[in-house]
This record gives sequence, structure tokens and C-alpha cells, in this order.
Amino acid sequence: MDEQFQEDWLDRRLREEMPYIDDEGFTAAVVQKLPAAQAPGSYRAAILIGLTLLASVIAYFLSDGGRFFVVAAYRLAGMPLFFISFVAICGTLIATAAGASAALAQTRDTR
Repeated sequence: MDEQFQEDWLDRRLREEMPYIDDEGFTAAVVQKLPAAQAPGSYRAAILIGLTLLASVIAYFLSDGGRFFVVAAYRLAGMPLFFISFVAICGTLIATAAGASAALAQTRDTR
């Protein structure tokens, strides 16, 4: 709410303080010569969605109907708990180190 008020206030101030400079119709002539606005990427979005759906269907059939998820779940269930815990701890440490290094690099850039 406060952000909207601030934008309205700024817009009002800019309109009040900016005197209009008569350009004898130059701006209107330039705007008329501009090409008409086109629809914003409607074909592109449809093509991307269509290709994504097609790729998903192909991947589903190539993976034997998603059977690899069931196989992976059985393999994960058969692993020892110690190994799963070790992998989780290592992943956590790697993610923490990556986050800390990114934060450190960010603070160095702001100096």
C-alpha cells in the first residue's frame, strides 16, 4: 500500500514539475510512423508449451511408462541407512559451503 502511494506521489510530482515543451507536432508525427504493436509472443509460448508436452510424452514412453521411478524407489529402500545419512550430510555441507561462498563474494562486491 505504501509503495503504491509513493509511486503515485512520484508520478504526480513529475507531472506537476515538468513543463510541456511545444514541439510543433513532432512527437505526434514520430508516434504515427511507429509500427503497430504486435501480440506479445503468443505463438512462441504456444510452441514452447507444445514442445514441452511432446517431449514429456516421448520421455514417458521411452522410460517404459515411468517404471524407472519404481526401480529407483526400490533401490533407495534397499540401501543401508548409514549410507543415506552420509550422502544427506555431505549434500548439506556442500550446499552450506556454496551458500557461504556466494554470500562472501556478494559482500566483497559491495565494498
